[in-house]
Amino acid sequence: MEVENTFKQWKKQCLNKIDFSKKGSVDEDITNIVSVLNDSEKYFTTSSCSGRIIVIDGVSDCLDVQKQNCSWLFVTHQKCQKTDLVTALERSCGDVIFKFEPFILHVQCRQLGDAQLLHSVAVESGFRNSGITVGKKGKIIMAVRSTHCLEVPLSRKGQVLVSSDYIEFLVEVANQKMIENLRRIERFFECLQSAMHHEDLHCTSSEAVKEKSVYKRRRKRTQDSPVEACQSSNDATLSDEDNGLQNGMDLFT
Repeated sequence: MEVENTFKQWKKQCLNKIDFSKKGSVDEDITNIVSVLNDSEKYFTTSSCSGRIIVIDGVSDCLDVQKQNCSWLFVTHQKCQKTDLVTALERSCGDVIFKFEPFILHVQCRQLGDAQLLHSVAVESGFRNSGITVGKKGKIIMAVRSTHCLEVPLSRKGQVLVSSDYIEFLVEVANQKMIENLRRIERFFECLQSAMHHEDLHCTSSEAVKEKSVYKRRRKRTQDSPVEACQSSNDATLSDEDNGLQNGMDLFT
């Protein structure tokens, strides 16, 4: 109970915090995923990005660029065009890097079993670099990650290092990666819904069987004599222990 209350407190604090990301809100392509997880009693999201194509101006000697805070020359969570990169390069006098970063999601989980379920969903959806970490205070974090990234330098101290044809080629590659990224996000959402629905059905079925079993035992006790009722109660206790052992064995089959 204490662990559950602590998890609820962590969830409340996290979801009530101000979003300090550059965008300031959840990306449109993953709002459904974030909503499903945050509506669950077992999870809440701590950070997320649907995937993006960005042009970054690195270390620069150009004071105008630094003053204008233009280290991010271009960013989109959808496909990009060649003109986007060309315009970004024209605005830079530093070291420009072109990047594609796939979908990433960090989720805090109530129990390790919940994290393992989410990890299975992620791997099944193509995010095979996903993993689980457990902090010193018992925080269980499940990270959904992928490896199909892209990072290419475009200029050095304001001098463009690549041709126009190569820029066009990079745009095609990045856009293909974005398309695949969105496909994996869709698969993740479908697998997540299926897994959570199956888990809910399993819990409901277990509770129904338990309630039915208790009802039968109580009915039998009222019909038996005091001695028989006592014996029936002992048998029921043993039966519960056997069921517990059987359930425990099922975990390892």
